[in-house]
Amino acid sequence: MSEQTGKQMSKEEKDARFEAELLPVLDPLYNFAYRLTLDEDDANDLVQETYLKAYRFFDYFEQGTNAKAWLFRILKNSFINEFRKKSKQPAKVDYSEVEGYYNSEDVEGESGVASTTDMRTESVQDLIGDEVASALNTLPVDFRTVIILCDLEGFTYEEMAKILDIPIGTVRSRLHRARNSLKEKLEKYAKSMGYNS
Repeated sequence: MSEQTGKQMSKEEKDARFEAELLPVLDPLYNFAYRLTLDEDDANDLVQETYLKAYRFFDYFEQGTNAKAWLFRILKNSFINEFRKKSKQPAKVDYSEVEGYYNSEDVEGESGVASTTDMRTESVQDLIGDEVASALNTLPVDFRTVIILCDLEGFTYEEMAKILDIPIGTVRSRLHRARNSLKEKLEKYAKSMGYNS
């Protein structure tokens, strides 16, 4: 229901409000999805599913509240549901990856450069560094999620608690353990590079 008139919004009003409030969150939402899935196609699917659900239930969104947190929660719940569904299915082989592997010499030979380079992965790694990205990607998904939400996306503990649907104390505890785990992984790297703490 629209707060201003107390009646149902027209499709044009809904579309305009949806576009104005939720589309600006697309880039951070995609980054979060990619960090969770570690796969471009899965991240795109997850973002698309999130926006479809958000549009379907947009009448329940309270104007003036945190649209970014609302979308991140939808995405996180969709990710968890998909993760549960996939964990119950037998392993699948992606034939396009196999084919790409066997055809990679042909692709590389024509232009001298492999076309499989993922520009987005490179830009994210440039942003936070290869070692940090690699260490972050090795964390369990619960730890990775809180670090992404807090340290990369800038959500408050309260917002994170709502997005993740967990108590604020659990957010703090999980973030502390995640940062310590990340610190341990990066300390090993630093020592291997000759840095001593």
